[in-house]
Amino acid sequence: MVSTARFNNLNVSGIAKKIQNAKSIILSTHKQCDGDGLGAMLGLYHALKKFGRQVRVIAVDEVPKKYKFLEPHVYLETFDKLHTPLAATDLCMIFDTNDRRLVEPLYSELEKNCREILFVDHHPILNQGPEPTPGSFIDTSAASTGEIAYFLIKQLGIRLDEKIARALYTSLAFDTQIFRFVKNSGNTHLICAELLEYERQADRIHRSLFANYTRKKVTYLGKVLSEVEYLAEDRIALLSLSLKDLQDHGLDMDDSRDVIDMVMSIETVVAAAIFREDGPDLYKMSLRSKGSLEILSIAENFGGGGHMFAAGALIRGTYKDIRERVVEQILARLDK
Repeated sequence: MVSTARFNNLNVSGIAKKIQNAKSIILSTHKQCDGDGLGAMLGLYHALKKFGRQVRVIAVDEVPKKYKFLEPHVYLETFDKLHTPLAATDLCMIFDTNDRRLVEPLYSELEKNCREILFVDHHPILNQGPEPTPGSFIDTSAASTGEIAYFLIKQLGIRLDEKIARALYTSLAFDTQIFRFVKNSGNTHLICAELLEYERQADRIHRSLFANYTRKKVTYLGKVLSEVEYLAEDRIALLSLSLKDLQDHGLDMDDSRDVIDMVMSIETVVAAAIFREDGPDLYKMSLRSKGSLEILSIAENFGGGGHMFAAGALIRGTYKDIRERVVEQILARLDK
């Protein structure tokens, strides 16, 4: 077993003490959840059940199908289909965001019922967004929230098992894209070395996360990738994804996540912006950049957030107007 003494341990003792003092706990994450938030909260859920806590996992909306190997239907409730109403709860922990807007409409109900709400996250605190709640744990040195959940479980003295390891490994593998983005730390690899003593089917997780293409999805990706617009000598890539295209190919919103990663693999592209139509004059913008081109502040200018080089926002307006404003801001940073 890997000794945690070899790690640059995150100082999670404060939040671990809050868990120890709570009898009832709710775990959640942002809307349109991904592998990081889902894996972190399910990993902690399985650990806290062993710790003898009364714990519920509540998502804002439906969990994407590709995570079925984690059996979310067994352990997790969605806000619009709660098995039982929210009741008075000692502690709520929200993973993979520190922006309460991304947890609505669930967040407003949590405020009414939870004595304390804490964010557990690795995204920077927004300059133009709401402040995280007092006592929240935000550590941008962590490559995923799964790493923070791992250290919490260790701090609580809870032994790992297959269910905990599978969920945490999913978090780490997803947010690092199978270790492409591990930051300047060996933590991710060291943690995974221990998790793989319990999870013996890592290849299955990799396939579920990154090799889950259907024939319809491949056809869709071929179509939309041929429509990429290039600017600034092919250094900027733009793409608009229509809701009708997704529906015509029998796909859901989560299937569009892979597009921007494919666009960013183009050698000349320094920054990319993908605009997914979520409704009439409503677009989910995803921004990515390479190297030193900071794009978080662009997302913040539109009420969003994220990381320095990977961010997004939900924007109302016409595509023409949104595109023009975003391109102007990317070009301004590119010129610098």
